[in-house]
Amino acid sequence: MPDSHDRLARAVHQPALVRLHRALSRLRSTLTVMNTGAHPDDEANGLLAALRFAYGMRVVVACSTRGEGGQNALGPERGGILGVLRTAEMEEAARRMDADVAWLGHGPDDPVHDFGFSKNGEDTLRRWGEDRVVERLVRAYRQYRPDIVIPTFLDVPGQHGHHRAMTRAAETAWALAADPSAFPEHGKLGLSPWQVRKFYLPAWSGASYAYDDEVPPPPTTLDVRVAEGDEVTGLAYRQLGEWSRAAHASQGMGVWRDDPIDQWSLHLKLRSDGPPEPEGDIRDHLPASLTDVAAAPELTQAAAAALRKAQEHINTGIAAFPDRKRIGEALVQAARLIETARSGLDRGTADRMGHRLDRKLREIDAVLFEVHARGAHAIFKGPCHPAARMGLDIHIDAPDLANLTVSPRLPDGVDVIGTSGPPGHVEYALAISAFASHTGNYPETFDPMGGNGEAGIVVSGDVDGHTIRIDRDPEEPLKIGPQQSLSLDPETAVIRTGTHSSAIRIRAIGACPTEWRAPDGWSVRAEGSDWVIDPPPGASTGIAKLVPLVDGRPASRIETVAYPHIRPTSFVAPVEVKVLMLDVALPAGARIGYVGGGSDNVGTHMRCLGLDVTDLTQADLTAGSLSEFTTIVVGIFAFGLRRDLQAASGRLHGFVEEGGHLVTLYHRPTDRWGPDRTPPRRLAIGSPSLRWRVTDPAAPVTVLQPDNPLLSYPNRIEAGDWQGWDKERGLYFASEYDPSYEELLALNDPGESPLKGSLLSARIGQGRHTHVALVLHHQLDKLVPGAFRLLANLVQPA
Repeated sequence: MPDSHDRLARAVHQPALVRLHRALSRLRSTLTVMNTGAHPDDEANGLLAALRFAYGMRVVVACSTRGEGGQNALGPERGGILGVLRTAEMEEAARRMDADVAWLGHGPDDPVHDFGFSKNGEDTLRRWGEDRVVERLVRAYRQYRPDIVIPTFLDVPGQHGHHRAMTRAAETAWALAADPSAFPEHGKLGLSPWQVRKFYLPAWSGASYAYDDEVPPPPTTLDVRVAEGDEVTGLAYRQLGEWSRAAHASQGMGVWRDDPIDQWSLHLKLRSDGPPEPEGDIRDHLPASLTDVAAAPELTQAAAAALRKAQEHINTGIAAFPDRKRIGEALVQAARLIETARSGLDRGTADRMGHRLDRKLREIDAVLFEVHARGAHAIFKGPCHPAARMGLDIHIDAPDLANLTVSPRLPDGVDVIGTSGPPGHVEYALAISAFASHTGNYPETFDPMGGNGEAGIVVSGDVDGHTIRIDRDPEEPLKIGPQQSLSLDPETAVIRTGTHSSAIRIRAIGACPTEWRAPDGWSVRAEGSDWVIDPPPGASTGIAKLVPLVDGRPASRIETVAYPHIRPTSFVAPVEVKVLMLDVALPAGARIGYVGGGSDNVGTHMRCLGLDVTDLTQADLTAGSLSEFTTIVVGIFAFGLRRDLQAASGRLHGFVEEGGHLVTLYHRPTDRWGPDRTPPRRLAIGSPSLRWRVTDPAAPVTVLQPDNPLLSYPNRIEAGDWQGWDKERGLYFASEYDPSYEELLALNDPGESPLKGSLLSARIGQGRHTHVALVLHHQLDKLVPGAFRLLANLVQPA
């Protein structure tokens, strides 16, 4: 439940006049545009903001993955929970530009998921299942009925394979969506064939610090130009787009741009009613208003006249802003005329154009609610798990709505068992069935006009004889989860073989396990409030999994995902303890200082190995004695996330010169990594990064200096240590570096030249600097044995 400060902040940042203006601006167009991409943050926010707020189009973002295979510049969330965070970010980005979201993939357990960076569209489609992706896009076309589809990226070499796959699938779906013989099962979902009228490609390059389009973009056939900026904020639409992009904070998005120009070049590749040709306006040849819809030859004269008159009333209502009385009078008349025209359509005509009229009526109802009501709020209170009792508190401030009714929208298994209060303030008592399903981690759609999630409210009332109906989402979504949440500390452990296998102490937080499932020979016993895991004598190398049970069922963990830029959400995941039995030796005398930015768990993993690790604070970096450490490890992105670390670069250089070992894990060029300033000697990170990474986790690794101490002491790194890696080998490899750096490894993706900037080390003064572009932190999370053995070597004293 949101606290009072959160609720006040939301209210203040959504002024009534802004809400009314935004709702009115939807009425300017009857068109829908869909933008396709592969990840949250792929959307063309500036262009979409212009199409939505300047032209009034409905905007839909079709996104294939939740971004769960990506990186996180905010915190330690990765994998499934990162997908939850990035889903919430995509919803917030869409909320800021009033866009729908159609998700094609549903998290890491779905075939269509973010499996990490790909250089190849064919490989991506093979892994996702090309027919599966195309079917889901066809379904989205038929559901949202876009007039225009625009992928964000080109299907060209040098571009992310996921982007290439989505652009290719979007074009394939363009023809199939209109084919009645394609996916006839959609009829059972109430969907009929739909012809997208135009398919555009971006006439701009997708090259950046990450990508490197190898061929130029197609020729421009249309320039979308908007002369004046947003009426509400005064910002250019590119700036408004950056405000939307800023919601993708985990990816470091959102920048201020001085003197932005609202112009976007597009290439019309496909057009349903004629050959592609240069255009003056993206709305050319499309029914962009009710007047255009009225020109359809299949309409009766009466229906056409009603729609033309309705458009006149809509224009009057828009021009009347901010006069609520005149807006309301005009739009009630428009709604009545649209309803009259809608009722006279035959079945075929209704299938072809009824969605435009239905959408316009819904948009008008939203405006009329803003005109005649001050607000509608719904809050779920109390526990939300099977067999629970909870409340729903609804406040409606709408004195100008006659016959006001409010009804809850609830999922199966949640029933109303009591109500109290007048229509404007109703309190519902709810009962959740003991057999109610848990809410999934990944919602399938997002609609900025409401109706999201499993529960909400429907408000209706009369205005001058016209009944309006709106959907309102609760202030926080209803999410049914397990009754008891269990967290374990730690969830992973490492035991070195050949040493005394000491017991592993586990602290249970939340629910109390009633028993454990453990492999043969392993035992778990209670000791006070903790649990102690005893490995069997002489246990062989490998991973052992132990699962706690609560009331006879495998336990789950409920984790809240909360950052200031998103609305809080939750993630439910199974709980288990993984113990890695590992043949590894530790370097003698290593005393390690760790500087993390919150984006990796390397410090924790070093402690699991039994290393002596101290987390370095700002005071340690700026004024503390660094000489007490033999090694300082800098986590991924840390120079970009910690200004104290940037300021301490000179002290770190001195630490190396005086005999210390500095180990830096990979950084992006955007992480304030200055090639001549950040490392002790010049070391530049390759850009575009697509050219400086190895995405195949099984790519062969050539050890260039097998006797180098970093690869031979205290563990000799051998072929088996490169087995079982997950997602990729490495990224952001160094491209240029001082001759003092020695190249220790060579590796490459199939068909590419070897790269030698993944692991570099230089003797500098009396110490050493080692730069690691391998995705070591991810392999440690996955308990890859070779990653721990390599880590133990890397942190040895200089």
